[in-house]
Formats: sequence, C-alpha cells, structure tokens
Amino acid sequence: MAKRAAKTKRSTRKKPGLARRFLAWFFGWELIKRAFRWALRGVGLAAVLAVALVALFAVVAPPTTPYILAERLRLGEVERDWVPLEDLAPVLARSVVAAEDANYCLHWGFDMSAIRAAIEDGATRGASTLSQQTVKNVFLWQGRSWPRKALEAILTPVVEAMWSKARIVEVYLNVAEFDEGVFGAGAAARHYFGKDPGQLSAREAALLAAVLPDPKGRSARQPSAFVSERARAIADGAATIAADGRAECFQPV
Repeated sequence: MAKRAAKTKRSTRKKPGLARRFLAWFFGWELIKRAFRWALRGVGLAAVLAVALVALFAVVAPPTTPYILAERLRLGEVERDWVPLEDLAPVLARSVVAAEDANYCLHWGFDMSAIRAAIEDGATRGASTLSQQTVKNVFLWQGRSWPRKALEAILTPVVEAMWSKARIVEVYLNVAEFDEGVFGAGAAARHYFGKDPGQLSAREAALLAAVLPDPKGRSARQPSAFVSERARAIADGAATIAADGRAECFQPV
C-alpha cells in the first residue's frame, strides 16, 4: 500500500507547463545572446585599442613592454635607454637585420620562403621575421603558444602597414634584450663595450647581433668560440646586404 501511495503521489506531480518551459528557454537563450554580444564588443574594443597603440608607437617610443616590465619586477631594475636610429652605428642595424632577417626589405611581415623552408625542415628552424619579433617584444608575451602566435600573425600586418621599415628596426633595436636585464642597443653598447652606440665598430655590432637569439646564455664581452664564429658570419652578411641593396628600406643610400 505504501509503495502504491508513493507511486500515486509521484504521478500527481505536474510537469512545467509549455509557457513556463518556453520562458525558461527564451530567457536562457537571451542570456547566451547577451553574453555573445558583450564578448563581441570586448573583442572589438581590444582591436580598436591595439590599432590605437600601434598608431601611437609609430611616433612615440614605447615606454616599456610586457617582458621588460616582468624583468624589472623580477630583477628590481633593468638597463635601458632609447636611442634614435640615426644615433646608432649604421653597421649595427645592418648586422641585426643580417642575423635575424636578411630578406627584411623584401617582405611585408612574413617571409614565405623561410616559412616553407621551416616546414620542409620539420619546423626545426625559425621562420620569424624581424617584424614578427618586434610585435612579440613590444605588444605580447614571451614563450611559445598558439594564442600568442595568432595575435602575432594578426598584429604584424597592422604594424607593417602603419610603421615604416626603418621604424620597425628602430623599435626592435631599442627593446631587444642583449644580456640579462639589458634592453636596447644603447644600453648594450655601454654595458659590453663602454661606448656610445654610434661608435660601435663592425666587429662589436656583429657580436651584439650574435647574442640576440640567446642573450642570457651568450656574451659579447667574453664571446665563446661559437659566438665569435657567428659574429664573423654576421659581419659578412651585413656587408652583403649593404652591397646588394637589401638594407635600403631602413638605411637609404
């Protein structure tokens, strides 16, 4: 009898009416649509701010970068001072371009031949251009991740469209890390050689360019055999791009 009563009691419970179920579905869907609209607005606002920041840094020196800020917090202080491109030794810009992106003047942000070579090589080599590295250093975070690479791919054409080739080189040379806590060619020239960046010799410029891929593990003051050999190759490359015209986009002759 008790089981029958319980069964009867359960069977008398009414299911929510059609109107109530419709309202629950409608308002639930409305919340989803509202959240989606706010997400789109957030993405739109972020895009506008990013473009505005790129436009601003086309004429104003970036006061800091996410990585420089993180290193300042970690180390307590960093060495850095902004030096205009015209006050840097011309051979330094040629050396860095020869080391990092010899075809810099021939592409608009992405070096497709280098990308194809990297794919054929099983992605064991890098295909990142100087423009991409500048975007990463100025606007994004370090490390390898798909979200960062996606943002880098989106921002690189924007930077290429809004900055001159010379400006990209100038910004890169002023935010790149040359030793732990040493950012920019001006601070690097004084840190390693005790001289102004406009007085660097071809050998010194090549040594600075040689440490860029691994600034915490390489030294321009006491270069290893590998760094010395790499610097010699970079010096040759800098002379080559000066002679064949691949430096004209950032150093008109």
